[in-house]
Amino acid sequence: MCNKAPVKVAMIGVGDISGIYLENITQVFKEIELVGVCDLIPERAENGVNKVKAMRGENCTLPLPRIYKDMYEAFNDPEVEVILNLTRPYEHYEVSRQALLHGKHVYSEKPLGVDMNEANDLIAIAEEKNLQIGGAPDTFMGAGIQTCRKLIDSGMIGDVIGASCAMVCRGHETWHPDPEFYYKRGGGPMLDMGPYYITALVQLLGEARGVMGMTKRSFEHRTITSAPKCGTVIDVDVDTYLTGSVEFSNGAIAQVCTTFDVYYAPTAQSRFEVYGTLGTIAVPDPNTFGGPILLLRPEDAAAQPSSDPGLLEHGLPNLYKGYKEIPLMFDYGVNSRALGLADMCKALRSGREHRANYKLQRHVLEIMTSFTKSCEEKRYIPLNTRYNPTEPMKNNPIHGILD
Repeated sequence: MCNKAPVKVAMIGVGDISGIYLENITQVFKEIELVGVCDLIPERAENGVNKVKAMRGENCTLPLPRIYKDMYEAFNDPEVEVILNLTRPYEHYEVSRQALLHGKHVYSEKPLGVDMNEANDLIAIAEEKNLQIGGAPDTFMGAGIQTCRKLIDSGMIGDVIGASCAMVCRGHETWHPDPEFYYKRGGGPMLDMGPYYITALVQLLGEARGVMGMTKRSFEHRTITSAPKCGTVIDVDVDTYLTGSVEFSNGAIAQVCTTFDVYYAPTAQSRFEVYGTLGTIAVPDPNTFGGPILLLRPEDAAAQPSSDPGLLEHGLPNLYKGYKEIPLMFDYGVNSRALGLADMCKALRSGREHRANYKLQRHVLEIMTSFTKSCEEKRYIPLNTRYNPTEPMKNNPIHGILD
């Protein structure tokens, strides 16, 4: 176990996603200490502290995180090294910017910014002040995507030809307590869910080179059916059906689709496959950290009927009949949000590069925003950013301590 002092973190924004961060910072990752929380709604900050108190137990002597009156009190706290930015997407830029200007490292929920101007400005400030900036998603660091990467890197499916991935659902207003921001600037299915899929693609296929896309807004208004705002009508300000292709530097081509417009079975909302010259991998939902991972190679396909599959009689389709499930080869197979934060904090102490860094976030953001740009300009969009995947994860015998 590392004998250096834990990195001290302040959380800005104690909304819906904060619960799993609080749990993992408190219960799992041993090299982080949460020293304070802040939210525009004071009750949320109080609820967050109470959650930490309940998770630590009555006999724990560790101090509880303090409640800051506003984010500037956190930024001016000399004890704080890293700001964890869990605010709403359109607030990410200003919160991260102010944190950097106050000399704090920043780890932000996705996206880094809602456009490339915001992202580039944050990166320029961080580089000028020699500060680290990075953020979610960190699901690619989990057991599922890391195992897929190992399979691909080892040549298990040969040379990568392409990939296909889709996130298909009818929107978040049926379950989220406050879903309006998903349909405002910085929201929509590509900037909300796309980061999981695009980040995983970049990790598995490498740097992207260009994008072609088509997008649309199927409904001008949405009605919330979840509590406590059931019946509230939302004006939709962003496109909610985005689809297109990504060309990668290694020659692979990926088809991507994200939508909030379509009724679809909850168990089938995520589809992700990578195709190679020697096989196909069914990649697990990249919004999760685990499996299952399914592999089909020529020897498996040879056992299937050799006649025209269109002439065979079928019942309900078993899309992955003949595939073999591959065991997970890495740690962190359950919901491990804050894994990227822990990795960043370890990098601050050790001097190595952290994996969920701004180079990855910036590249992913340019890919995502290029779908709409391509549609608007009706052309192929070459990418300006470059990215080399960082080192894969390493298994440490102590859960919660990173390499």
